[in-house]
Amino acid sequence: MRVAILYSGGKDSTFAIQYAKERSWDIRYLLSVKPTRTDCYLFHFATVEHTPMIAGMLGIPHHLISCSVADPAQEAQLVKEKVRQLERIDALLLGGTGLQATQLRSVQDALRPMGIEVFAAHAGQDHEAVVEEMLQKGYRIMITQIASDGLTKDDLGTELTKENFSEFRSRSKRFGFHIGGEGGYYDTLVIDAPFFPSAFRITGIRKNMESEHAGHAIISGCIVETAKKQEKQISSSLS
Repeated sequence: MRVAILYSGGKDSTFAIQYAKERSWDIRYLLSVKPTRTDCYLFHFATVEHTPMIAGMLGIPHHLISCSVADPAQEAQLVKEKVRQLERIDALLLGGTGLQATQLRSVQDALRPMGIEVFAAHAGQDHEAVVEEMLQKGYRIMITQIASDGLTKDDLGTELTKENFSEFRSRSKRFGFHIGGEGGYYDTLVIDAPFFPSAFRITGIRKNMESEHAGHAIISGCIVETAKKQEKQISSSLS
């Protein structure tokens, strides 16, 4: 099956890439949307501009477009217009478990007339279990945007880990934000994953806060770390 993935660089859309790879689907391209405003309904704001570097590291064709509107239908039309210009696909994958109903439905409505299926890669699964699975697999998940009580400036730029996820879960229950970030409570950037040939290393970061519990990270410096690839080559030569 020929697929594209709506890719923000975050945990769910990155896990969607692994989902497609495990099924040997033909990933024709990644499509990323960088908003010029923080109030878009469908797309992450923070750090999306760095997806071309990660896609290049993965060797997957990538397209980055801009979004200046805040309306689900209009935002989805931007996706449709870009997909129409590109090579034919059978399906567009979204990250997550399908709880982002507005995003899923809006993109489905836009692409259905083109005969393109749209679905969430881990539809119907428990999002907490999905995040835990990613952490167990070695995903490095950095928090890049927050919008909820219980989340503060200190969380920006920090990583979710197997060690701190229990405390994060407790906070989500106490303050009522979704454990997987569905609904825009927080967004993320995956800086390493099992299928990454190299790690994406952050060398500089700034924190922009709009209020006590809302803000986003700005990456001021980053490189593709080659050490991981070299370690894999050494391990392969020894086996």
